[in-house]
Amino acid sequence: MNHSYPAEVRRTALSLLRNGVSNVDVARRLGIPAGTVGTWKHEDRRRQGHIPLLRSCPICDKDLKILNTRSYSYLLGLYLGDGHINKYRQWRAHALTIACADAWPGLIDSAAEAMRIVMPHNKVCRVQQQGCTSVKSYSQHWACLFPQHGPGRKHERRIVLADWQATIVQKHPEEFIRGLIHSDGCRVTNWATRPVAGETKRYEYPRYLFVNESEDIRNLFTDALNLLGIEWRRSKRNCISVAKRDSVAAMDNFVGPKY
Repeated sequence: MNHSYPAEVRRTALSLLRNGVSNVDVARRLGIPAGTVGTWKHEDRRRQGHIPLLRSCPICDKDLKILNTRSYSYLLGLYLGDGHINKYRQWRAHALTIACADAWPGLIDSAAEAMRIVMPHNKVCRVQQQGCTSVKSYSQHWACLFPQHGPGRKHERRIVLADWQATIVQKHPEEFIRGLIHSDGCRVTNWATRPVAGETKRYEYPRYLFVNESEDIRNLFTDALNLLGIEWRRSKRNCISVAKRDSVAAMDNFVGPKY
């Protein structure tokens, strides 16, 4: 917690930050979590007036024309898979966080880009953690854009899209599927053997897997696949598989392997 550190440590951290030292380097020098440093930096920028309190919101302003729906559809997929929203009462703001494995630097960049496009007036930061990077952005309106936000884990409560969200997903199902696969899915290569002319031959074939504990989110995924005519099956209770050659090829056109 922030208050567990002496005031002098916080002053030193802010001095370093104002002189251009990165969050990670400040955390390393002072032996404190990078997340704490990021919180102090955000609070300091707020006090200095560098983070305006009010920004336009397509939901509050009832003007979806200002929302980049393609990027939003992708970000919605990421959020439903690996995202969460925290509320900071002292700032009257919410923080949207997408957790990304460090093994996929391209995914980290894509998540940050989508956040910047969807909420262009708000900065995006990256918080390094063990084995993963949290892509974060602060705004009063993230909860407006993601009404699925609520207490508890997503698979322990109902996840239903608002009408305007459903319209966006119907318009951009490819981006929505890509976001879900990038968060809770993968493209893998399976293999099987088959006797041919007395010899055992090995065959390899790619397929996509999507694993999520929420039945509602799995249904949103398969609904989007159905919109595109992509064949799928439930390989396990919590796993959706796309293995037919034509369907895999169709998904390769807009998803592809993580990178």
